[in-house]
Amino acid sequence: SAFAGFNNKASTPVSPQSSSADAVCSSRREVFGKVASALVGVGGAAASLSYPLPAGAYPSDETARVTTRMGGLLEKYQDGPRGWTILAPSGWNKFEGEVGTYDVKWQDIVDNTENIKVSSTPVKSTTTSIAALGEDVKEIGEKLAAKRSAKLVAAEERLTDGILFYKFEFAIADGTHQLLQLCVNKGKIWSLDANAKEKRWAKREEMYQNVVGSFMPKLS
Repeated sequence: SAFAGFNNKASTPVSPQSSSADAVCSSRREVFGKVASALVGVGGAAASLSYPLPAGAYPSDETARVTTRMGGLLEKYQDGPRGWTILAPSGWNKFEGEVGTYDVKWQDIVDNTENIKVSSTPVKSTTTSIAALGEDVKEIGEKLAAKRSAKLVAAEERLTDGILFYKFEFAIADGTHQLLQLCVNKGKIWSLDANAKEKRWAKREEMYQNVVGSFMPKLS
């Protein structure tokens, strides 16, 4: 796994909110690690997700990148050294990466279970698209859901600026609702996940969908 060696300190007392957030992070790390392992070519549990690059896996039409800032709710963020851009929530706390967990995280200043994380990990040089995971996005989503005690709500693909994205929506058993987006570019698999409690999902969904749709793992 891309996150091997990361250990939560179970002996340290934590608030219910922190515990919930840690559970989401742990679940996300596990899934991202399995997906990354599949693309890198590691065997074991990830092997079931490893497919040859299918012919005609790309959507025929391009989908425009999201550019709306929702009246100031979102602001442009650019990571020059790593080469990616996103529209991130204005006023949220931003954290620089923790090795093996994420590159950058945004977190609501009141509820830390509402957060957005961008992660990346290298893949083998012959992997140039997330289509290496398979052509049936729903099937991939079902497999990811099964590995994390979650229900797959939706699965879709889009082609934006020549990059194929797979997007999944999960209802996780711990009460978390999550968007997870995967793509491959510049020799890395990029993962973007946006999380909120199920009861708060209706209030966050539009913003999260716009954040996910704005992400681009290259500068332009």
